[in-house]
Amino acid sequence: MLPEIAQYFRLEKLPHMWCPGCGNGIVLHCLVKAIDKLCLDQDRTVMVSGIGCAARASGYLDFDTLHTTHGRALAFATGVKFAKPELHVFVLTGDGDCTAIGGNHFIHAARRNINLTAIVFNNSIYGMTGGQYSPMTPPACRATTSPYGNLERTFNLAELAAAAGATFVGRATTYHTKLLTDLIIEGHKNNGFSLIEVVTHCPTAFGRYNKMGSPADMLKWQRDHGVTAARYQNLTPAERADKFIVGVLHKQEAPEYTAAYQKMLEKFQGR
Repeated sequence: MLPEIAQYFRLEKLPHMWCPGCGNGIVLHCLVKAIDKLCLDQDRTVMVSGIGCAARASGYLDFDTLHTTHGRALAFATGVKFAKPELHVFVLTGDGDCTAIGGNHFIHAARRNINLTAIVFNNSIYGMTGGQYSPMTPPACRATTSPYGNLERTFNLAELAAAAGATFVGRATTYHTKLLTDLIIEGHKNNGFSLIEVVTHCPTAFGRYNKMGSPADMLKWQRDHGVTAARYQNLTPAERADKFIVGVLHKQEAPEYTAAYQKMLEKFQGR
């Protein structure tokens, strides 16, 4: 492990429990690279996670960490940021953890525009708890609970976040590693709720059920299907059908919740 990132890991907890070829390690690498470039104080940085493959990430990181209950990572993170707004708070969550049981917390964290950086590891399946389909499993894809193909439409997580009030939304993949690092940096600098969706690969559950090939094949799929907004605009409707946009998808300004609360406190304490 490179010395510049080794300091951010609990090395005694390695090797990790993720399957060979899992994309979660790539996401974690990009996260700590972003933190290093941001020069964040480790003692003032908090990692909060829920339950699932992605949520195990907090246990490997040498920060103050919370491994919380299923779907409740953003609720715990809101409490941390509300109590100590000076802390840098990252939320590490999976597509099932965040958008299914945690969906209500997700939309309200975005609505409040509380200054959190939420990184959603989107591997399109419940990888740890049995390979069930999630709200992010594409239609017709197979899982243990959809052996003949998923009939449900997926969330567009980026549009959902923007509609709920998030002030920064970005998307990358585990193939686009430089972009992912840059998005985490930009998202953290945003004064409000930031969502970074990471399209990552699960070779054991999603890949195997859907005959996606090896982990390398799944990375190539991300390379070929994740396109920039500029390139997407130049595609025909037929070409756009199996493509998704990567990069910054949404930015706006809105009052940040903890700052607004502090102003209210000062106003009434002044009386």
